[in-house]
Amino acid sequence: MTILNTPFETLYQTAPFSKIKNEDYLPAFLQAIKEAKAEIDAITNNPALPTFENTIEALDFSGEQLDRISNIFFNLNSAETNDEIQKIAQEVSPLLSEFSNDITLNETLFSRVKFVYDHKAELNLTIEQETLLDKKYKGFSRNGANLSGDKKEKLREIDKKLSQLKLKFGENVLAETNKFEMLLTNEANLSGLPDGAKEAALQLAESKNKKGWLITLDYPSYIPFMTYADNRNLRKKLAVAAGAKAFNSDENDNQDNVLQIVKLRYKRAQLLGYKTHAHFVLEERMAKTPDAVQNFLNELLEKAKPAAEKEFKDLEQFAKELDGIETLEKWDGAYYSEKLKQKLFNLDDQQLKPYFKLENVIEGVFTIAERLYDLKFEEIKTIDKYHEDVLTYKVSDTNGNLISILYADFFPRPGKRNGAWMTVFKPQYIKNGENSRPHISIVCNFTKPTKSKPSLLTFNEVTTLFHEFGHALHGMLANTTYPSLSGTNVFWDFVELPSQVLENWCYEKEALELFATHYETGKLIPMELITKIKASATFHEGMQTLRQISFGLLDMSWHSNESPESIDSVKVHESEVFKKTKLYPDVIENCMSTSFSHIFQGGYSSGYYSYKWAEVLDADAFEYFLEEGVFNKKVATKFKDHVLSRGGIEDPMTLYKRFRGKEPRPDALLKRAGLIKQE
Repeated sequence: MTILNTPFETLYQTAPFSKIKNEDYLPAFLQAIKEAKAEIDAITNNPALPTFENTIEALDFSGEQLDRISNIFFNLNSAETNDEIQKIAQEVSPLLSEFSNDITLNETLFSRVKFVYDHKAELNLTIEQETLLDKKYKGFSRNGANLSGDKKEKLREIDKKLSQLKLKFGENVLAETNKFEMLLTNEANLSGLPDGAKEAALQLAESKNKKGWLITLDYPSYIPFMTYADNRNLRKKLAVAAGAKAFNSDENDNQDNVLQIVKLRYKRAQLLGYKTHAHFVLEERMAKTPDAVQNFLNELLEKAKPAAEKEFKDLEQFAKELDGIETLEKWDGAYYSEKLKQKLFNLDDQQLKPYFKLENVIEGVFTIAERLYDLKFEEIKTIDKYHEDVLTYKVSDTNGNLISILYADFFPRPGKRNGAWMTVFKPQYIKNGENSRPHISIVCNFTKPTKSKPSLLTFNEVTTLFHEFGHALHGMLANTTYPSLSGTNVFWDFVELPSQVLENWCYEKEALELFATHYETGKLIPMELITKIKASATFHEGMQTLRQISFGLLDMSWHSNESPESIDSVKVHESEVFKKTKLYPDVIENCMSTSFSHIFQGGYSSGYYSYKWAEVLDADAFEYFLEEGVFNKKVATKFKDHVLSRGGIEDPMTLYKRFRGKEPRPDALLKRAGLIKQE
């Protein structure tokens, strides 16, 4: 029995990270799986007739300890991993996959679930109970419960293999990110780079006992170099390395992993009676079918492509006039875009960064959440954490009731994957009359403070923080009975609404005035800069939209393909898909798919379109706030009551219409993006 298998004797029952040892995980998982199996046996061996309470509800609350351990372990595998944890993950993932199959392929258990499902008309269930019943029944039927014995075994083999391949994919991407270093010893090679980025590169080199300036593929190092460094050859070296992650035909290569994952997902879908993996996935999404997704992406493509091509042509012309660049390459995009933006709007990130000190932005997003949703945030230093950089907060309502515990992890390090995400250490649910509150975490990779400067965020990083905090609000404000319907447990193409809608406040004067003050003088961000931020918000929106569409089309090409067995080259397949959206010349050494973690490691397979789908929802939703006022309490309360707190209790469109009073229209997004004219 490890510390992970006992109730946590900590403040608010938070995870006792400092007391957990790596060697605790495997025995803890084995013990928790054993206990979860016993809970399943108790359901299947119950001599009483199946009821909603003794079967469906009991099933949803089973395995609570196993879920808790899994949340802790796999969150650390993303944010604070090492070789030992990765090795344990490879051992544990097949065990969890096997256990999951043991449940979904348990004929006795399914017969009980089916009995309740077949008698639901007589049960007088609440909407939440109906949704849970439907979800549990589909959880079985969509995962092989109706298959014959030999097909069930095939499904087990596929799921086991997929769990290992996805892990291996992520490990390879992380290893490739950590492996590349560009040490510069001549300061002339840093020409154009802002002082803060130079100092960070110097400090990074020092931390590794190297002389010079160290540039890596971690975003806080990579993005400033690609945006500001004058040395075109070095930008090329860095861009090619980033684009070639896990595409180098070495021990970290992901080409075979991509092909295996795609083919196994297709086989799995076929086994379950679906045409493709995308058909399987989208049955449980707002979009419903691959055709609907393709139509959605193609409709956006039609609107965005002319704008993108014009923007690209203008950028080519600008680079040619400025520096005689004959062919604009991928490593030129960010550099000349930034220069053109400065010329058009007289605005660049270096002007803005002094007004976005990380601590102030955190305080700002907290204040906005307080104004909208009556939340109070109090930093608590007595909560155990998994790394010294992590900040911990107690979140309460205006009456002092606990709403959530929030972890915030902002800086890159070797054991942490790139990007930004929100996750859950413990979900919200109501059991035995007690509303058990959630433990939520947001993870980002921002520039660390240096010896002379605090962590100053680019405007893009500010919107990233707001985005992840929007997800966090969805988790923190959850108020449902059942854990599997709580918080962000919603249709995947709805989950981005709370995150993307909150980004809108970053552009509003009333919100910026709450936190955008100069880190040295304390002066409020000048009105002219706010005006420029708003004016530049749609800069290169056509190109950005085209980029997102290209990723969505690539995802669908892998997962709605009816003959994946015929694909033998990841690069050739990808190049064919990108023809419709291509602006820059191809880079032969690069491949997107081999590091496309969203779809090959994360949960976005057949779902990358969700970002644009949710943008339609968020633009339409924020239009409502703009009509009534960005801090309008009535609109905020409706959003909290009908969206943020409701989790997956009902169909998302029902929840959305209850908030908005109507279905969303793409016009709001297209107007905001400047892709159609304002009326």
